[in-house]
Amino acid sequence: MKRISLILLVLVVVAPVFANDLKGSRPNIIFVMPDDQGMGDLSCLGNEVLRTPNLDKFYGLSTRFTEFHVSPTCAPTRAALMSGRHEFRNGVTHTIKERERMALSTTTFAEVIADSGYRTGIFGKWHLGDEDEYQPYNRGFTDVFIHGAGGIGQKFTGSCADFPPNQQKEGKYFDNVILENDTIVQTKGFCTDVFFEAALGFIKENHESGTPYFAFITPNAPHGPMIAPEGYKKRFLDDGWDENTAGRYGMIENIDDNFGLLMEKLDEWGAWDDTLVIFTTDNGQAGKSARKNGERVTLHTAGFRSGKGSVHEGGAHVPSFWRWKGVLEEGGDINALTAHIDIYKTFCDLAGVEIPDGIQKIDGRTMLPLLESADVDWADRHLFFHKGRWEKGEDPNLSRHKNYAVRNTRWRLVNGDELYDISKDPYESTNVVDQNPEVVAELKKVYDQWWEETVPLMVNEDADYAEEHPQGARYEKQLAEKGIPDWKTPEL
Repeated sequence: MKRISLILLVLVVVAPVFANDLKGSRPNIIFVMPDDQGMGDLSCLGNEVLRTPNLDKFYGLSTRFTEFHVSPTCAPTRAALMSGRHEFRNGVTHTIKERERMALSTTTFAEVIADSGYRTGIFGKWHLGDEDEYQPYNRGFTDVFIHGAGGIGQKFTGSCADFPPNQQKEGKYFDNVILENDTIVQTKGFCTDVFFEAALGFIKENHESGTPYFAFITPNAPHGPMIAPEGYKKRFLDDGWDENTAGRYGMIENIDDNFGLLMEKLDEWGAWDDTLVIFTTDNGQAGKSARKNGERVTLHTAGFRSGKGSVHEGGAHVPSFWRWKGVLEEGGDINALTAHIDIYKTFCDLAGVEIPDGIQKIDGRTMLPLLESADVDWADRHLFFHKGRWEKGEDPNLSRHKNYAVRNTRWRLVNGDELYDISKDPYESTNVVDQNPEVVAELKKVYDQWWEETVPLMVNEDADYAEEHPQGARYEKQLAEKGIPDWKTPEL
C-alpha cells in the first residue's frame, strides 16, 4: 500500500496542471513586452552569446505558446493588442506620420477591465498617439508612466515626438523625463531600470491593498539607438563585438536582470498564486548581422530567415511565455495558432467581464480553452500581416498586394507568389507555390475579402500633420508654470 500511495503521489506531482474554469478568476496580470527583442534573443531559445538566466528560468516554469504571432512592427502590434483586431482596422498603418494613432472609436480592453475594478498601469512605451485624446490615461489606463513618440528621444513631422530634453541628450536612455499620469517628472538612471521600478511600485501597492491589477511593462529597449549601461556592454566589447551589438545585447541582459527582479519581488511578496505573468515581444528580431573582431558574422535568429518589418514568419512569430503558479502547466507547449488579437477576449474572460455591445468588431478569440485543456478543439483560422508604411497620401490600394502575408495553421502565403508549408518547413526554406495552386487561390481569396473590409477602417490616411508636437508643448507649459519635479522612486 505504501508503494502504491507513493506512485500515485508522484503521478499527481508530475501531471500537467490545467484549470477547469478560468473565466472570472480575476488574477492580477503582468504583461512584459520589450521592443524589438525576438525569438533569437534568448539563451533558452538557442542564443549562445547572450546570457538570459532569469527569462530562461521563467521559460522552464511557463506554459509556452509556440505559434504566437504579432505584427511586423511596434505601433501596429500595440493597436492590435489593445483592440482585439488587426491594426489597420484601428487606423494604424504606420509607426509615424499620424498613422500610429489608434482610432478614437476603439474601446481598449484596458477600459473594459478597469470598469470592473482593475487598476491598469502602463510603464514604458505607448506609441498609439501623443495628442491628449490618444494618451493612455484616456484609453483605459488608471496609472501612466511613459515616454513619448515611438522611442525615447525620437522626433518626427507631425504629432509624434518625445519630450524635448530626451531628444537633446547624447545618452538618450539615461536620466529621462517621463510622463507620470498628468505630470512630467525627471528620473535618474537607465530607462529600463526606471520602468521596472515604477511597475514594481504599482504592483506592490495593489498587492498590499488586494486590488486586482493589470501591469503593462513595455520598455523601449532593445530598440535602437543601441545604448546600454557600460557594465552591460563590457563583456561583449571585451569579446570583440562591435559597439552596436554590445549595446543591443547589453540592453537585453539588462531586461533579463530586471525580469529577475520582478520574479524575486513576486517571491518575496508571496504574489505568484493569484498572478498571471506573461512575457512576449512586439515584433520579430531587429538585426541579423554584426561584427566580431572586425569580421561580419550572422547572429542567432532561432532559425528564422527574417525579422522586424518582414511579413515572412520571422517578422511576427515571437516568444509567448505564460506563468500562473499552480494553475498553468509548467514547461508545457501549446502549439495552436494564436496572436495578439486574442489577448482582448482572453483578458476580459479572465476578469469575468462582458465585452460591451456597440464597440469595434473583435477579430480575436479567447485563449482560455487552450489554457484549460490539452485536448481542446482549436479551429483553423487565418491571420493577416501587412507591413504598411506606404507613403503619406498614397492610395492604400496600391499596396494591397505588396508586403503582405496570410497564415493559417499549415500554410503561409507571402505576396501571392511564395507559399510555405509551415508544418514541415517552419523556417521557409522551400517555396511550394507552384505545387499548390488551390491553396494559393483560397488564401488569396480570403486575403482580398479581408482587405476590402479593412480599407474603409483606415481612418488616419488623410489626416493632416499636427501643427505642434503635443509632448513638447506640454513640457514647455509645465516647465514655465511649475517646473519639472524629480521622480520619487518607490520603496520596494
